[in-house]
Amino acid sequence: MPVRIRLQRHGKKGKPFYWIVAADGRAKRDGRYLEKIGIYNPNTNPATVELDIDQAVKWLENGAQPSDTARTLLSYRGAMMKHHLNGGVTKGAFSQEEADKRFAAWLEEKQAKIQAKIDGLDKDQASDLAQRMEAEKAVNQKRIADLTAAPEAEEAAEGETAETSAEEVTASETEAPQEEVAVEEAAEETPAVEEPKAEEAPAEEAVEEPKVEEAPAEEAVEEPKAEEAPANEEETKE
Repeated sequence: MPVRIRLQRHGKKGKPFYWIVAADGRAKRDGRYLEKIGIYNPNTNPATVELDIDQAVKWLENGAQPSDTARTLLSYRGAMMKHHLNGGVTKGAFSQEEADKRFAAWLEEKQAKIQAKIDGLDKDQASDLAQRMEAEKAVNQKRIADLTAAPEAEEAAEGETAETSAEEVTASETEAPQEEVAVEEAAEETPAVEEPKAEEAPAEEAVEEPKVEEAPAEEAVEEPKAEEAPANEEETKE
């Protein structure tokens, strides 16, 4: 009977978590299993992986084949490493004490890497929290400043409105007499302009009268010419 080390899905929609189980390869994914050897929760950062290393190594030594995801999780927790070291002990490459020593060193190094990642995430979270707190503090200070400045701005606006209305009233009072004076001056100047025009008409008629009297003067000039004609005839006769 082929045995598989694989994941069995649990949890709710959108937030699943998994059991690491050894099950018959012909069984359904979420069906019956032979043994539960760990859990895997991808909803945390970093992901939570809990594994019974000794039971996982036992199933590996008995010929169980892990799925790709299960192999990654077994390697992450050191089950694959321990299985490899046990193979070296079986072949006589090194003793069991040497294998345990190497495995302990590997676990220590792996745990240091995991802890460094956790510390980095905690530091990032703390920095992000501090930035958000500073931003919220700045927003609150701005809000307080706006609330404090609002009454002052209203008072200044009311003062400016009062000054503007006073200036408009003063300007209207000063402009009204000036307009009346201008109207009176215009009324007084209008007859003075029209009177000379009325007197100019007789002056033009007086100029035309001498032209009428010039006609008799021309006739008077022509009369001596008419009298000279007989005188010339008498001279010619003589």
